[in-house]
Parts: sequence; C-alpha cells; structure tokens
Amino acid sequence: MRRVVLDTETTGMPVNDGHRVIEIGCVEVEGRRLTGRHFHIYLQPDREIDEGAIAVHGITNEDLKDKPRFKDIADEFYEFIKGAQLIIHNAPFDIGFLNNEFALIGQHERSDIAAYCDVLDTLQMARERHPGQRNSLDALCKRYGVDNSGRELHGALLDSEILADVYLAMTGGQTNLSLAGEGADGDGSGRQQATPIRRLPAERPRGAVIAASADELAAHAARLAVIEKAAGAPALWAQMEAAEQGTSAS
Repeated sequence: MRRVVLDTETTGMPVNDGHRVIEIGCVEVEGRRLTGRHFHIYLQPDREIDEGAIAVHGITNEDLKDKPRFKDIADEFYEFIKGAQLIIHNAPFDIGFLNNEFALIGQHERSDIAAYCDVLDTLQMARERHPGQRNSLDALCKRYGVDNSGRELHGALLDSEILADVYLAMTGGQTNLSLAGEGADGDGSGRQQATPIRRLPAERPRGAVIAASADELAAHAARLAVIEKAAGAPALWAQMEAAEQGTSAS
C-alpha cells in the first residue's frame, strides 16, 4: 500500500473560528521505506496568524506574503494524496482543516478526504498501545529512539519525516529491515503480512557446535546460585534441569 505521512501548520485553532492552513508537509512511504517523494508548500491564509501559533511553528505573517493560496495548489495536493493511506498524528485536527480548505474553494467533492484516502491516526494508535502515558510526537520519539534533535519548532515537512520514522518503529520495530521476508509490509496494526517460507538447502554446510568450557559452566552455576538466593527458590533453569534429570532417571 502506498502511504503518505502528513502534517499541517495553521494560523491557530479551532477551524470553525476561521483559522486556515499555512503549511502542508507530506512524505511518501512504500515498502516500509521513504521513497524520497514529498509534497511541501507554505500558503497565504488571507488572515492574521495567532501569536500563540507563531510561538509553536515560528511562521509569521510576513513569511507568507508572497506564498500561493490553497486554491492554487489544490489539484497538485489532491493528486499527491489520492488513494493513499494517510498517516497523521492527531488526524481529526489536520483532516478537519484540509476538508475545510477544499470546501472554501468550492471543491466539495474533495472536502471529505476520508472518502478517497484511508486515514490512520498515530495518536490513537499510541494511546491504545501506551495507555496513561504521554503520546505526543516528542514523547514517541523518545520512547522509540527516533532522533528529533532538529525539532526546535514545529514544521509540517520535518514533523512528517519524524512521524514516518515513529510510525515505522511502532508498526515494525525496525525501519530498514523486515524480518518477515523480502518485500513484507505492515498492515498498520503492527503485524507483518505473511510471506513465503524460504527453505535452506539440505546440502548446506553444517554449523559447528561449540560446547561450553569448564569456566563458563562454573560461571553459569554461580549465576544460578545468585538467582536462587535472591528469589528464595531455584531458578527456572535449575528447575527444568532437575525435572529433565528426573524424567531420564525414571
């Protein structure tokens, strides 16, 4: 499935107070890899940006004076996202603003993005996996070991790139290697799709079996003794070994 990780910045919130989109950033993901294709634009909103919003993303009214309006880029944006699964952190916020932008220019057939794109909300996904914990994008970066050191302010393109790494970590555990097999892909739930089993040839060279040395066996026994003392009962390894010896004796 073609996936597009998307983020927006706005003049403020909520959308029903007349606030507008001022930046859209999207990156494309296929086969659990960033393809290098992206869509990024700053927009003239024809209204002032709230001071609180400027403090978040750093985009000023002066920055947008010569930028295009949404109507100028609507077709290009629609073609980029059409038919893709959109991956968005707090999706209702971004989708609500983008639906409003299409509606404002009279493109009502495009003003329900969920009708032509599947939408996956990573905030909802994170809340289900980590209930009671902080699930902001920064918190998820820390939890999954994603580098967000360049994120001093919010920015739609940078945030979409970071979210792509977070999404890949959340759904696969690894961003560059799929252990399920070549070409395997996630389904958005963290599960890998089934791939054919690759059988190793019977005539392959056999691996050497290296037995533990006397020193290693002694260190192992000492470690089990420490565990037994701390737990007040034999370690599971020792219990299994005793059970196996009992079975052999019988």
